[in-house]
Amino acid sequence: MKSAPWWLGGPAALLFTGLLLVPLALTAVLSFNVYDPATGARAGEFTLAHYAMVFGDPYYHGIFWRTFRIAALVALICVLVGAPEAYVLSRMRNPWRSVMLLVVLAPLLVSVVVRAFGWSMLLGPEGLVNAALGALGLGPFKLLYTETAVVIALVHVMLPFMVIPVWTSLQKLDPGIENAALSLKASPFTTLRRIVLPQVMPGILSGSLIVFGLAASSFAIPGLLGGRRLKMVATVVYDEYLHELNWPLGAAIALTLLAANLAVMLGWNRLVEGRYRRALG
Repeated sequence: MKSAPWWLGGPAALLFTGLLLVPLALTAVLSFNVYDPATGARAGEFTLAHYAMVFGDPYYHGIFWRTFRIAALVALICVLVGAPEAYVLSRMRNPWRSVMLLVVLAPLLVSVVVRAFGWSMLLGPEGLVNAALGALGLGPFKLLYTETAVVIALVHVMLPFMVIPVWTSLQKLDPGIENAALSLKASPFTTLRRIVLPQVMPGILSGSLIVFGLAASSFAIPGLLGGRRLKMVATVVYDEYLHELNWPLGAAIALTLLAANLAVMLGWNRLVEGRYRRALG
């Protein structure tokens, strides 16, 4: 039956529409509503003032720049740490592979809020990190409520999202190709650079996109470890919705974040995928 795919995919499409597209459309409409401090959002009255404020105010420029800078740094650190970790994991044999895979996935079993509170205790003035640095004569340092604390916690949370895609790509790699390169007198570094890296690039690409997107839109860790002064876009949206009650401005900031996030991710995907295709000829 030609209509069978539509019947099979229809429930998922309806669920996707109801849970994602409809709320996004309503948020987009809300972002254009006029806001009155006395009465709130005025349905049926539309304006571009909220977007003009987001794009024209240097305050929001700085917040968006900080958000994407931290997200890019987190993605870079996750690539530098997660890709070698996935490579080592793929070379392990059972039962150690299963044990290490469980260690990698263990942070996902704990709430982000719990992990954020744990890092706040570790990075606080009297925390374990400052105590260890003080014992070495290097501290104490102000780590809590800084970008450093946010980056450390985000790397801890996002690292599994980098390790798993790279590890999955490595599972598809034929070990015989590496052995053939080594038998032809290629050095281990050359084999890694010319044979392994191009074939795991899709995993690195997908992992970096996931990490960047989740880090740029994260709320709990910047809110708990960044404090009130270190604003990121998600915390500003929260403030506009629940503190200022300016829902249209909060919706405009949220949609701007979504559009900017998509633009960065699509551009990065096109750049890396183009280089990957050229490398493979």
